[in-house]
Amino acid sequence: TIGVTAGAVVAGIMLMRQTSSRLKTADKNTASVSDLPVIDLKYYLNRDKYPEEAKREIAKVAEALHKFGCFVAKDPRVEEKHNSQFLDMLERYFSSSDGKTDARPELSFQVGVTPEMTEQPRNHCSRAKSFDKENKPVTICPPGADPKWRFFWRIGPQPKSTKYPGLNADPVIPDEFPEWHGVMNMWGNKMLAALDTLAGMAAEGLDLPPTTFQDMMSFGPHLLAPTGSDFSKYNQVDTALAGFHYDLNFLTIHGKSRFPGLYVWLRDGRRVPVKVPEGHLIVQAGKQIEYLTGGHVLAGFHEVVVSEATVKTIEKRRAEGKALWRVSSTLFGHIASDHSLRPLGRFDTPEARAQFPAIDAGQQVQKELEAIALDQGYGGATRPE
Repeated sequence: TIGVTAGAVVAGIMLMRQTSSRLKTADKNTASVSDLPVIDLKYYLNRDKYPEEAKREIAKVAEALHKFGCFVAKDPRVEEKHNSQFLDMLERYFSSSDGKTDARPELSFQVGVTPEMTEQPRNHCSRAKSFDKENKPVTICPPGADPKWRFFWRIGPQPKSTKYPGLNADPVIPDEFPEWHGVMNMWGNKMLAALDTLAGMAAEGLDLPPTTFQDMMSFGPHLLAPTGSDFSKYNQVDTALAGFHYDLNFLTIHGKSRFPGLYVWLRDGRRVPVKVPEGHLIVQAGKQIEYLTGGHVLAGFHEVVVSEATVKTIEKRRAEGKALWRVSSTLFGHIASDHSLRPLGRFDTPEARAQFPAIDAGQQVQKELEAIALDQGYGGATRPE
């Protein structure tokens, strides 16, 4: 069984105890997602036909990662009907899971289900206090446990040998979902293919050999990582479903959710409400690319909250008899666990090496998991000091 302390539960509930005035103001005053560049992968995928357009999109990826830490992408290989098939299945799963049978706490929850009030954001209170009033997070300080659920499903081939076997464990397949393997791999492989393409574009745009990031991602512990938030329980304005945090991996990619509520912070401190257009994806920089670029690209902060727009969508879907679980179609793209994270190419300066000393990607992940209260098993490897 999975134990959750009373303190964690109370702290999680306290996420809801923020005044709605700040969120209302933020919805009105923050930048629009339309400020973010849209990267069209069709030109890069057909660069022999569109050489100038491909060159332009490559430059846009590098600029967007540096300036914003995120961008919108359009991949002709990804269709909205596939996202819908994925969301339909996960809505049914989260509404029926007991949070125990498919959980693997001994593997740091890096496969299978993570129940609500388990994952806890790192304490970024000092960072949050640096924002002006209109751009502050809704998440309380210090943060409590998140009321969201999550399911981790490994995507892509696993390494034959690794120092971090627990981060490369076999997937968990829920018994009641015979279509699970096919649907998860369908969506996960589409997301991973998009990230692989974007990793090639990013490397080229950042003046690195074009396959640098793709080679480092090969055999990485990539995770299809949908979250589930139960709006029959957590439906009050200013409830933080996923507290203010950055992602520990290389790049994160999301499809369109059926409920609004995702907010991201740009490098200049603006809080942006994300509205993914139909058939588009949003990509965010994680901590591993921050290492590899010596801070030229920063891991992007974000949170998922219940806004007034979320409540309107809840009411509409309730009236239509539709599911009230907010599912994210998220994939975390990782650098392979045994690769060393260190500044590369033109980013390898004495200052960057001092700020980002070399560390195995697997150890970096384990340290981050420890900080967010998930690392109960340390991935089958030695506990990091």
